Amino acid sequence: MEKIKNIIFDYGNVIFAIDFLRTQHALAQLGIPNVNDFFAHKGHNQLFDDFETGSLSPAQFRDGIRKAAAKLALTDQQIDDAWNSLLIGVSGNNHDVLLEVKQKYRTFLLSNNNKIHYDWIIAYLQKDFGLNNYDGFFERAYFSQDTNMRKPNPAIFKMVLKENNLNPAETLFIDDSPQHLEGAKKVGLNTLLMNVHPEKLRDFLTQHHLL
Repeated sequence: MEKIKNIIFDYGNVIFAIDFLRTQHALAQLGIPNVNDFFAHKGHNQLFDDFETGSLSPAQFRDGIRKAAAKLALTDQQIDDAWNSLLIGVSGNNHDVLLEVKQKYRTFLLSNNNKIHYDWIIAYLQKDFGLNNYDGFFERAYFSQDTNMRKPNPAIFKMVLKENNLNPAETLFIDDSPQHLEGAKKVGLNTLLMNVHPEKLRDFLTQHHLL
């Protein structure tokens, strides 16, 4: 990919391992029926979109879970534990891989995220890696809850391109969700589907001649 000068990375299941099945099981344990329709990789209840775009506070999100489970007595901790069961951790030596990529390209992070997950991730980074944020690995990190937009909305890609003066023809977006790639393509971005476990990120980048 000789023309590529900039890379925008997704976070979950590209850099950081996540497991939707764990969360489905945990939500079902809370009492939510038809959990495959309520929360899945390729689609979910509007509650999650609203939380990821900052339209709902953590308290409002938790109340939405209580309503869906028809269990008003669920504690904040029970809900947070179920919701955070999605999060596994940074795979392999991916922080080193990101630093290596940053030597060759302008790099950015674009993640659909939310306040509960973000707080868990930052605490995890501090505990396991002594990091307070991702500032050292990317030129800039974008999280949906701060932008009031989420992938695959083309507007969030346009924002990243405009704010950083990026030419979409020279910019690659890597994500594990096909629907997010479709949004990126609408603004002219090059795309790659991350179709291997994030512990294979360096091999994936090498295979596509990016490292």
